[in-house]
Amino acid sequence: MNIVVLVKQVPDTYAERDLNPSDNTLNRDSVDAVINEVDEQGIEAALRLKEANGGTVVVMSMGPERASETIRKGLNMGADSGYLITDPALHGACAVQTAQVIGKALSTLEWDLVLTGGESTDARLAVLPAMIAEVLGRPQLTQGKKITVDGGTVTVERASDTGHLVLQASTPAVVSLLENTNEARYPSFKGIMAGKSKPIQKVSLADLGISPDEVGLANATTAVVGFEKRPPRQGGQAVKDEGDGGVKIADFLAASKLL
Repeated sequence: MNIVVLVKQVPDTYAERDLNPSDNTLNRDSVDAVINEVDEQGIEAALRLKEANGGTVVVMSMGPERASETIRKGLNMGADSGYLITDPALHGACAVQTAQVIGKALSTLEWDLVLTGGESTDARLAVLPAMIAEVLGRPQLTQGKKITVDGGTVTVERASDTGHLVLQASTPAVVSLLENTNEARYPSFKGIMAGKSKPIQKVSLADLGISPDEVGLANATTAVVGFEKRPPRQGGQAVKDEGDGGVKIADFLAASKLL
């Protein structure tokens, strides 16, 4: 079984993130870049399927050159190879463009499953898995909590407000997993040393036969039209209880339209 895991390099969620005032896009140089946490669980799920069924695991990402660091982590965990789509013209690409470019890249590979995280911590759109499946014309099994494969059939359990749903499809298929699906393994020293020599194929838009005029911020279907920094926190209002503290608090809440 050949599995492609889609991963994304995102800003560290614990850091203060910023936008570039020149074009209202994310300033990726202002904070440390890390692998999208849910995508690590996608890698773990792929490795477990490989251990049970054999095959290969390819870690794919789209982003700047530094996104290869994220791919390398997947290789250190045990994936076989990496695939990076990188091109300056992709700056500011929207979800629609991203799905089309990744779909084009996937069409150049032989695969049985595409695994993704349910959403990224920077955009939180949670639409890319479904959009990629639509581009490829393949079944989509999204928002999974558990995945199993039996021959050419993939089964995904999805938790709902009222119970569990069981989804099944024939491969090739696209599967997205939610957080807490499993616990991603830590790369061992042996895995890190082996990961250094594993190949990462890097492709540009030209390699995929995509014109730069089709992608990028100027052609995006969505855009940030404005933003402003969050104002500094103001000091709280102290209430001195002189027998009427409850009344004062109630008056304050009423004035703030919280009552």
